[in-house]
Amino acid sequence: MVAPLRPPAAGVRRYVHELTSALIDLDLPVDLIACGGARAPRAGVLHYSEPWHPPTNLGWTAVGLRKTARRAGLDVFHAPAYTAPPFGVHPLVVTLHDVSYARRPEWYPHASGALRSWFYRASARAADVVITDSTFSSGEISAAYGIPPDKICVIPLGVAPSFTPGTPGPLPEGVHQPYFLHVGDLHERRNLGIALDAVLQLRRRGLDVQLVLAGVDRGSGADLNNQARDHHDPQAVTVLGAVSEDILLSLYRGAAGLAYPSRYEGFGLPMVEAMACGVPVVASTGSTAEEIAGDAALLLPPDDVRGWCDAFEVILKNEARSGELRRRGLTRARAFSWERTARATWDAYRAAVDMNR
Repeated sequence: MVAPLRPPAAGVRRYVHELTSALIDLDLPVDLIACGGARAPRAGVLHYSEPWHPPTNLGWTAVGLRKTARRAGLDVFHAPAYTAPPFGVHPLVVTLHDVSYARRPEWYPHASGALRSWFYRASARAADVVITDSTFSSGEISAAYGIPPDKICVIPLGVAPSFTPGTPGPLPEGVHQPYFLHVGDLHERRNLGIALDAVLQLRRRGLDVQLVLAGVDRGSGADLNNQARDHHDPQAVTVLGAVSEDILLSLYRGAAGLAYPSRYEGFGLPMVEAMACGVPVVASTGSTAEEIAGDAALLLPPDDVRGWCDAFEVILKNEARSGELRRRGLTRARAFSWERTARATWDAYRAAVDMNR
């Protein structure tokens, strides 16, 4: 039994939706129950509405979820996004996609309060089993919270079948080819100024290329627009905000490459989605790119502006190299499927139950 909530982050929403769908498709002897929210996330999932709880996220997680779990009679409670009742709910599985908020708190001043920090740690340490998306994140979780590695299950994410090569549909206003695409929230840790610097240099060399950003602006959008204006080239970047699934697929299929200069990722799902669409990937070293993309991407230090510029230029001008990256990416992407994620998650549920017998 799994308890998907109402996660605000797009990546976590995709995780909940795809994992739930894949568990249902496995036809396991289990009922899936959604706790909270207005309705179940999809057909085939039972739903228990929220009881009264203090009207805060902490109140919902610490009070409302415990009440709902007791009422639902769950055999396993799966908190899919970082926070769970810190006591009174077992067997408990918690997914921590990353712990950047604990390892690099300077990026998250809103999350640095003592109570919030305690709650994140308590949720993680309360779990019978912690699921995370990568070996890199497993090490980070152990370092941040002192959780033994044998309590952590590394279960990579998958890629939805819709992400395939093809002709792009209509692109949003302001987007023209060629462009390099970034998918994900616009946040300081995403290091997008480096990718924009690289694009600005290419434009000064006479290449009419853009940086296109698809994702919720978490505070970096204005800085990036200002960066382009300071170079007297506001057309160098297009900030789209959140986009629909259809537009996202068109953006992937139409991109010259994916720019992923992030300083810290728990997995980096857009890298896999781009590779599955036959799009060359340029990503930063030092986090998960080596583990997830391997030799199917161009990997560069996150502050090497010249290297990023040269990598973009290779993709734009060297047909043989970009074609090789596309082929390697398609092969690499086939290693990631939501069915595999669901089967491994089911094993984690069974392990949590066994621990509580």
